Amino acid sequence: MADLFRTSNPALNPKQFRAGETTFGEAMTVSGTVNKAGLLLICVVATAAWTWHQFLTSPAPETVIPYVAVGAIGGFIAALVTIFKKTWSPVTAPIYALLEGLVLGSVSALFELRFPGIAIQAVALTFGTLVALLLAYRSGLIRVTNNFRLGVIAATGGIALFYLVTFVLGFFGVHLTSVWGAGPIGIGFSVFVVIIAALNLVLDFDFIENAARAGAPKYMEWYAAFGLMVTLIWLYLEILRLLSKLRSRD
Repeated sequence: MADLFRTSNPALNPKQFRAGETTFGEAMTVSGTVNKAGLLLICVVATAAWTWHQFLTSPAPETVIPYVAVGAIGGFIAALVTIFKKTWSPVTAPIYALLEGLVLGSVSALFELRFPGIAIQAVALTFGTLVALLLAYRSGLIRVTNNFRLGVIAATGGIALFYLVTFVLGFFGVHLTSVWGAGPIGIGFSVFVVIIAALNLVLDFDFIENAARAGAPKYMEWYAAFGLMVTLIWLYLEILRLLSKLRSRD
């Protein structure tokens, strides 16, 4: 049973969903989780649109950079609180979504300043990927086996470790320009990361379905929706990075 609940998303792990916790009250459902995810998405879009409007009013990096800092730090804190206090997720998950919207709106505006039209392309590709993978999962075209889970988890962990190492090296003046640049290595790396981020969506779908089947408590719909939103935001940012590299080569 533990293998069924294994996922690389830190918000969705075996400890967060336990069968038998629904002795009292309603149980989690897939449709309920989808509804909660839709509400979180509205929260993200609302603050992202507001930040975007601020940028259009004054199209300069200085306009949105403060929102990046507030959203990133606040979102990280909200995510940690949600992960460690999952019963608070009906409140903390929307807070996380609102704060992350500030980040996405700001980052998208900065990329749009340099590459006009890139934001709408990234949004379209993100939701296109979401729909395509959901259809592939529901149709059985993609089967979530133990080896599939382990492979995606290992790759995701490797990416997270690489990001951490490069972040630390940056403080010592060491920059891996070949990876972050627009050359073949940089583009290849971004394609790999986008693929792994997308495959995490499949793990999230499978995890939510199994959790609902196991009878997780009702409030876990918010928690599961939060975990799905974490993956979607990651996927969007990686697609945005990949598109910027490709546009830099034009």
